[in-house]
Amino acid sequence: MASGKDSDRTLGYMTRKDTEVKLPRPTRVKNKTPAPVQITAEQILREARERQEAEIRPPKQKITDSTELSDYRLRRRKEFEDKIRRARWNIQVWMKYAQWEESQKDYARARSVWERAIEGDYRNHTLWLKYAEFEMKNKFVNSARNVWDRAVTLLPRVDQLWYKYIHMEEMLGNVAGARQIFERWMQWSPDQQGWLSFIKFELRYNEIERARSIYERFVLCHPKVSAYIRFAKFEMKGGEVARARGVYERATEKLADDEEAETLFVAFAEFEERCKEVERARFIYKFALDHIPKGRAEDLYKKFVAFEKQYGDKEGIEDAIVGKRRFQYEDEVRKNPLNYDSWFDYVRLEETVGNKDRVREVYERAIANIPPAEEKRYWQRYIYLWINYALYEEIETEDVERTRDVYRECLKLIPHSKFSFAKIWLLAAQFEIRQLNLAGARQILGNAIGKAPKDKIFKKYIEIELQLGNMDRCRKLYERYLEWSPENCYAWSKYAELERSLAETERARAIFELAISQPALDMPELLWKAYIDFEIAEGELERTRALYERLLDRTKHYKVWVSFAKFEASTAEQEVDEEEEEQAETDAIERKKECITRAREIFERANSYYKDSAPELKEERATLLEDWLNMETNFGDLGDVSVVQSKLPKKLKKRKPITREDGSTEYEEYIDYLYPEESQTTNLKILEAAYKWKKQKLAASEEDYD
Repeated sequence: MASGKDSDRTLGYMTRKDTEVKLPRPTRVKNKTPAPVQITAEQILREARERQEAEIRPPKQKITDSTELSDYRLRRRKEFEDKIRRARWNIQVWMKYAQWEESQKDYARARSVWERAIEGDYRNHTLWLKYAEFEMKNKFVNSARNVWDRAVTLLPRVDQLWYKYIHMEEMLGNVAGARQIFERWMQWSPDQQGWLSFIKFELRYNEIERARSIYERFVLCHPKVSAYIRFAKFEMKGGEVARARGVYERATEKLADDEEAETLFVAFAEFEERCKEVERARFIYKFALDHIPKGRAEDLYKKFVAFEKQYGDKEGIEDAIVGKRRFQYEDEVRKNPLNYDSWFDYVRLEETVGNKDRVREVYERAIANIPPAEEKRYWQRYIYLWINYALYEEIETEDVERTRDVYRECLKLIPHSKFSFAKIWLLAAQFEIRQLNLAGARQILGNAIGKAPKDKIFKKYIEIELQLGNMDRCRKLYERYLEWSPENCYAWSKYAELERSLAETERARAIFELAISQPALDMPELLWKAYIDFEIAEGELERTRALYERLLDRTKHYKVWVSFAKFEASTAEQEVDEEEEEQAETDAIERKKECITRAREIFERANSYYKDSAPELKEERATLLEDWLNMETNFGDLGDVSVVQSKLPKKLKKRKPITREDGSTEYEEYIDYLYPEESQTTNLKILEAAYKWKKQKLAASEEDYD
């Protein structure tokens, strides 16, 4: 006998083990290679559709006599009753049952089915709608009234039932009955749409007084802005201006603090505007702006501005526009006084109005908000407040003394020991120049150099003195400039350029010599180039060669070699141009050959340096040889390309491993150069390795023989 654990009364004599479904053991796939013929999903679906059997449908049945009809009806009713017994909650079954009975013209049975369905679920308004439609479709008017009456009594909050009931009565011409149904509905205080439907119903039959009384009850039931506005528009449409104004006044008394009060005031003001009561409308707008929070009054401000543009004078329009924006900016600067962008916008607004006192007041309030920390990044926006203030005083108000005071106070405020702003010093100096106060401008720029020297200040000060023709002052300023920044190659070059423009060649040369002797320079290549160009312009070829040699002592960059060689090649043209009339053409060719020879010697020196002293700089050497080849080509008949071609390297593509951050290795291609002397060395190494291998092989064979 099976144990109690395995037995179950519902299983009879079987145990749970007997009833277990035993699934076949999954077979292991030994061959996982793809099949030679692949089957797509589309092919599988197509085959399944082709093999699908046709749907089995019951045959059509023809009824020939009353006996068969009664049998058919009995069978169908039994089917419906069985379905209802299984799923009494399914409304669709009840509806199909009732509709089938209706199709058999057995209205009593159909009504019975509807009643049974409603008895089971009377809260389902769909059943009531279908039931009433059945009665109306078959012209059982009183029965339909009875159904509708029961429906609205049991489900008074379902608006659709009321609408259908009223629509039926109105279609039957029973206006009094429809009105009575509306009155019953209004006792339940429906939403706004229900009241509006009642009002439209009365207006369809031209019952104005009834509609007005319904509106009165409507605004009592729904004391909202939209309800009062609809009531007022109704009175306005009927030409009752006084009544409409009374409705708006009652609304403002009750709903002045409502969230939608802005809409109410706008509608009230537009009403007065249509009635040509401009002063009343203006008073309403101002009253609303005083009482409604500014955050909710955006649309009201727009309407007020549009109203003033249409009916107001210039001052009223400007006040309306500026007042709104002024409030916004005041709110922004109150929340964050260090938001300088808001101050800029606020000042710009006041400048457009043109009230000088207000502009100055806003500027003073703005500059009073000093940045919290003495760091330049916090002051960069703030300093423009001072600049704009000074420019406003100078350009708009033309008050020279106030402008000077603004610049003075600004320069006092900036902590020059930590950081400074060159633009403030320069603007203050330029202002004094515009006032023809040259001494004041020099004093400001002198203070700037003493307190916070900057490149911009030196450059501008030198430019001013240069325009005035004070060369001694320019020299002193350049000396101060170079004392402050001796590594500045720009200053050295400009100083030497100044001396050269004054025909002081020796002074310029001395400045260049002093410059290149500095231990540290920011851009030495520019300084050397300027010095070399200076000597070439002066026609000092030997000095230029000496300069190139000195430069090569410091750096062996291939560009220096190329520049030196090009210089040597170009000296022939210079000398030929100078003595073209005195010498014959043959002498000029000989001189050119000498210059080409000197240029070629420089390239030879450069190639030897890269070959012997810097063999790792293969790419620079290849570039040098290419420039040499181009120069030989440009020489034409005098050039010798074969001299360079024998030295040109071969380009080889190679790969080198690169290790990534995750530890993986990848290979990157790069260009390598193989020079002629390297290929010979490689061949010798191969021969040496072959000789060593042969020697080892002979030694091994002798040992085996022994």
